[in-house]
Amino acid sequence: MTDFSPRKGMSERELAALVDAILVEASLAEKVAMMSGHGFFKAWAEDEQVWCARPYRAGGGLERLGVPALYFTDGPRGVAGGNSTCFPCSMARGATFDTDLERRIGEVMGIETRVAGCTLSGAVCMNLLRHPAWGRAQETYGEDPHHLGEMGAALAQGIQTHNVVATVKHLAVNSMENARFKVDVEVDERALYEVYLPHFKRAIDAGCASVMSAYNKVNGEYCGQNRVLLTDILRTEWKFDGFVHSDWVLGVYHPYGASAGLDVENPEPVHFGKRLIAAVEGGAVEPEVIDRACRRILRVIYRFAAAEDPLEHYGKELSAAPAHVAVALEAAEKSAVLLKNEDVLPLRADKIEKLAVLGRLAALENTGDEGSSRVRPPYVVTPLEGLRRAADRLEIRTILTGDEGDPDAAASAANAADAIVVVVGNTADDEGEFIPGDIGLGAELSPEVREQHVRPSRGGDRTRLNLRADQQALIAIAAASGKPVVVVIVAGSAIMVEEWHESVGAILQTFYSGMEGGTALARLLFGEISPSGKLPFVVARSEGDYPFFDKDANRISYDLWHGYTKLDRDAITPRYPFGHGLSYTQFAYRALKARARKDAVHIQVTVVNEGDVAGDEVAQLYIGSPARAVERPAKLLKAFTRVTLCPGEHRAIEFMVPFDDLRYRDPHTHDWRFEPGEYRILCGGSSGSLIETKIQL
Repeated sequence: MTDFSPRKGMSERELAALVDAILVEASLAEKVAMMSGHGFFKAWAEDEQVWCARPYRAGGGLERLGVPALYFTDGPRGVAGGNSTCFPCSMARGATFDTDLERRIGEVMGIETRVAGCTLSGAVCMNLLRHPAWGRAQETYGEDPHHLGEMGAALAQGIQTHNVVATVKHLAVNSMENARFKVDVEVDERALYEVYLPHFKRAIDAGCASVMSAYNKVNGEYCGQNRVLLTDILRTEWKFDGFVHSDWVLGVYHPYGASAGLDVENPEPVHFGKRLIAAVEGGAVEPEVIDRACRRILRVIYRFAAAEDPLEHYGKELSAAPAHVAVALEAAEKSAVLLKNEDVLPLRADKIEKLAVLGRLAALENTGDEGSSRVRPPYVVTPLEGLRRAADRLEIRTILTGDEGDPDAAASAANAADAIVVVVGNTADDEGEFIPGDIGLGAELSPEVREQHVRPSRGGDRTRLNLRADQQALIAIAAASGKPVVVVIVAGSAIMVEEWHESVGAILQTFYSGMEGGTALARLLFGEISPSGKLPFVVARSEGDYPFFDKDANRISYDLWHGYTKLDRDAITPRYPFGHGLSYTQFAYRALKARARKDAVHIQVTVVNEGDVAGDEVAQLYIGSPARAVERPAKLLKAFTRVTLCPGEHRAIEFMVPFDDLRYRDPHTHDWRFEPGEYRILCGGSSGSLIETKIQL
């Protein structure tokens, strides 16, 4: 029997010859079988609808010839299978602006994916946050394309270090949850290319080997069978040589999806399989389409399978190993954003005998939604547990508690305390992947099983951007005590703070901070480390400052404007600008210089720590174009870097921005154009606090 099993160390020529040989040997039915997942519905029912309870076969595989299959597990908070390390959600990690950390997180995910017996990871989610009501905002990094691209590319490279195929998702323009199966997003060429695609291209250019298509339609066609996206842009313009697979169930609606550029239908052959074979035999789909898809799939499978592994073995002891948990703690510490501080933080342990910790969320294991990104770590440190441990260590005598359910008890605790921490925000009931209570994902479940497992629906797009009334009442109780009040916000994106902002001394947003979130919170509040996160989105003063959003829309139009670009255009001052985040020290920027060399702009700026404690600063570079030929944003983020500075230390930072990154898309020529003229070069600690120079390009 012919055996085409991969061997470690095979050359590119050997791999190409092997793929050619497989395509010669395999029958049409065997090739088409490689173009879909198999066994998911049966596994889903047997596992009582626990997502990723086992690896899911997701393309490839031909036992007769020894061809391996791909096995899928999800993300992006960590590996969805097993007791894996639970990292802060992607939006929190976006707030770190730390690509080195994100790559290391990817390496941990790659290792733990291998431990789970999987070779395909769905962890790289990088759809752009257009509106904070989007339920799955927590799964992406933020609102800016450049920032998204850098963070997603780093995660993909980290995952693939351990020969796990990273898939970037969801292509494209996917930023609504409840209507994601039906909504048709109308988007013109400039908005598509300048706002909603650049980050995907960045991840693909960085080597991400797979793409997952989105559920929604773009300009009238479902993404999973959209030739413009999957062939014209992805393959022809971007030269992507990996494979594309659908999202899980309802990601494709017709066998012609294969002709449009979809290589794998997951999780089962609903429209591929027999229907695709019939389409080929009936002449509706050309045989070359099948060979081309299989070649893409096989090329990736064998390239990864033949590469040498960084580790000799991937044993179960590596899941949530101490070194991995340490990375999760680092991410939780670096991601927290100090929004406001009027000399309340850091808390002085020697001045506190009694600390009140208020709010139901303080004692809740609350790491994010219950959808495909859910991770089941061996433990979770809640905010209350983290503060209790710190109190023991710092000799704080008493921790008082209370929550929204008993205002009188909460008031009693607040009045008796020396300082108050109020934990508020959202849970999986408020936002996240929409999980209908009777979800079956296409599985044929018996009436008995379906009745047994029907649950209340959870998640979806948010219906409000502010806190619940009972949480606002709890903050008011704390503020009425006259004691120092710190509000801790747990949420996947922006929370409106206007109703209570002026009544409290400090606000810290921790997002969904992972398994070590409580430990990080205590270290941040008591000044063992200085907050250093920066907002990866704008927090507006009014909901009307954001773009139009309709979670039940059948059709919606997306344009160039959202987030900080929209507020800049409309001359609206946000409550907190993009990139905002305070520290326990102060940073200053000076000596901004820019010069043009060959095909790039070279920028230098000096950052100084003017305070008396060490801290991390995220230096952000924005560029404003002449904008005479077409309307363009006043400024766009083009580079960022994170630096650690001791008190009094200064450091010169250099950025290099290629001229190609300053172009705009010309919808008439369907190409990119550079506009000569005077460019504004802006640098600082947020989009709202910048020094400026100008350069003629």
